[in-house]
Amino acid sequence: MNQIALLGATGSIGTSCLDVVRAHADQIQIRAVSAHRNWRELAKICHEFQPAVAILADETVQNEAILSDFPSKTEVRFGSEAVTEVAAFEEIDTVVAAIVGAAGLASSYAAVKAGKRVAIANKETLVVAGPIIMELARESGSELIPVDSEHSAIFQALLAGNQRDVAKIVLTSSGGPFRGLSREEIASKTPEQALKHPTWDMGPKITIDSATLMNKALEVIEARWLFNLQAEQIEVVVHPQSIVHSFVEYRDGSVIAQLSPPDMRLPIQYALSYPQRWEAVAPRFDFKTNQQLDFSPPDLATFPALKLGFDVAKLGGTSGSVLNAANEIAVSRYLQNELSFYDIERVCREVLSAHEFIASPTLDELVALDDWARKETTLWQP
Repeated sequence: MNQIALLGATGSIGTSCLDVVRAHADQIQIRAVSAHRNWRELAKICHEFQPAVAILADETVQNEAILSDFPSKTEVRFGSEAVTEVAAFEEIDTVVAAIVGAAGLASSYAAVKAGKRVAIANKETLVVAGPIIMELARESGSELIPVDSEHSAIFQALLAGNQRDVAKIVLTSSGGPFRGLSREEIASKTPEQALKHPTWDMGPKITIDSATLMNKALEVIEARWLFNLQAEQIEVVVHPQSIVHSFVEYRDGSVIAQLSPPDMRLPIQYALSYPQRWEAVAPRFDFKTNQQLDFSPPDLATFPALKLGFDVAKLGGTSGSVLNAANEIAVSRYLQNELSFYDIERVCREVLSAHEFIASPTLDELVALDDWARKETTLWQP
C-alpha cells in the first residue's frame, strides 16, 4: 500500500488527487494531508480519508479552527514547519507536492532529502532551486515524477528512447483566454476576464499565469532542470485543444507525443502508479468522433512573459528565484486591480534586471533573494 502525504489538499491539484485516491483505495492510502488555512474543507477530507496527521500551514487559523470537527484519530498540527516535517516522515512513501508557489519549496526539499518519491506539481520548486533539488535527488535516491500535464507527457515520451538521442522537447500551450487577441485588445483586460480559461479548471494564480503565458515560461525553466536539457533544446507551441500535452523529438526525426483529454487526474495518477498503469479515472480520448488538432508558434510580442522563461532558463543561478517571486506578487496585485495585465511582465523584467545575480547560489541565498524580490515588486509602481 502506497502511503502518501498530500500537501495542498484543498487546491485544484489536491482535489483531483483525492479523486484518484477514491478510485484506487486498494493501492493508495492518505497518511497525511495539509492545507493553507481552509480548516473546514480539510476536516471534511479527514473524515473521508482518516489520515494520521492533518496540518494547517497558516498558524493564524489556530484560533478559529474547531478541532472537534476533525476525526479523533487525526492529529491536527499548525505551521509551515509541521508541513516540512511530515514530508520526511518515515511512514510516507510518496509526497504529492501540490502547494502553490514558492511556499512549497521547503517541504519539497525535505521530501527529496528524505529519499521520497515526489509527485511534483509545485513547479516553483524547480524554477527556484532546480540544480540544488536535482543534485539532492541524485544523492538521496529520490524520484521526482512530474504532475504538470506537459512535463508528465515529456516524462512518458522520454521512455521511448535514450536521453542522449533527444534533439528537443516541445511544450504545448493552450494559449490561454486571450489567444488570438492583439496586444491592444488585451491591455485593458480585467482579472475577471483573465480568469476564464477555455480549457483547464485551475486556481486563480495559475489561471492568470496561463493568460500571460508566464505559466509556460515557468514550465520551460522547470523542464530545463527536471530533464537535464539545455535551454536551446526546449520549444513551446500553441495548441488550443490541449489534447497533445507535449512531445519529444529525437535526433532521427521521430516525434513521440502523449495525447489525452485535458484532465489533471491522469498525470496525477501516473505519478502515483509509475511504472505501472492503473485503470483510468479521467475520461478517455474518443477516436470515433471528428477531431482537429491545431499548432502554431507563440506570439512573443503579445505575450512577452514567455520570453522571460527562455531567458531565465539560459541564465540559471538566482534568476529563477527572482522571477518566480516577482511574478507571485505581481499576479496578486493584478487580482487586486493594483496593476494592469502587462504590468505583470514589466515589473518581473525590471526586478529581474535589478537583482545581484549569483551563478551558483546556496539555498539560503535563493530564499533571501525571493524575499527581496517580493518586497521590490510590492513597492513597484507603474
